Amino acid sequence: MHFTDAKSILSGKNGYCGMNIYRGCTHGCIYCDSRSTCYQFTHPFEDVEVKQNAPELLEKALKSKRKTCMIGTGAMSDPYMHCEKELQLTRRCLEIILQYGFGAAIQTKSDLILRDIDLLTEISRTAKCVVQITLTTYDDDLCKILEPNVCNTKRRIEVLSILQEKGIPTIVWLTPILPFINDTKENISAILNECVRTGVKGVIDFGMGLTLREGDREYYYAALDKFFPGMKERYIKQYGNSYELPSPNSKELKKLFQNICMDNGLLSTPDDCFKFLQELPEKYKQMSLFDF
Repeated sequence: MHFTDAKSILSGKNGYCGMNIYRGCTHGCIYCDSRSTCYQFTHPFEDVEVKQNAPELLEKALKSKRKTCMIGTGAMSDPYMHCEKELQLTRRCLEIILQYGFGAAIQTKSDLILRDIDLLTEISRTAKCVVQITLTTYDDDLCKILEPNVCNTKRRIEVLSILQEKGIPTIVWLTPILPFINDTKENISAILNECVRTGVKGVIDFGMGLTLREGDREYYYAALDKFFPGMKERYIKQYGNSYELPSPNSKELKKLFQNICMDNGLLSTPDDCFKFLQELPEKYKQMSLFDF
């Protein structure tokens, strides 16, 4: 990893702001879109860029806002990758979010988030906190291949249960679904049944498939050659150089998904899930500079 002083930390409108404390990742997920060349990384993806002044920038930004809002993190780089255990920049940012009365929406695959359960619980009590967990495969042996350097699916399900016990709402990202690999009814139903059991608020699905573009396509295909011999050629024959790679089973998997979500009252469209993630209850929004 290497350190940098960023010029800013928040992006987005007043109603919802996103931040990335880190740039790059060490989880090693074979399908990671953040590797794409369109994001213009000037350093190796695993050589994580650390925005060492992120807490100071965040505090300055929150002080200047007249109304509180939700602060999201994890869309591009996991805020709980390995270096966070020592650096604790995510924790410091959560402390600032709590101090100034803002809400938090955190996306991760790591059980390191449980280290900060005290802050998450307090943010949930004073404003709003939502944790988003990615689940792609119920099979932990397959999980070790797809997401090799992060806790397995069973552990992430345990995290969902612990958060539920603390009253912290959760959203599951059921994506990507990899054609010919984890695109089975057994896999989708097993994950969704755990979502129901652990009381998640909603599940985000983008059509039961995968997207590939320059940068992450090459990395993904190299992983296919290593772990699934012959699969790359099957992909090229099926999809060519397409950006969107829907599973051949997408129609029946989508129907299964919708039925389970509808029967159990789970939010099941990206729009509904994002609306829940990004909205802070009105009673927490009215703040002035003099309230800090």
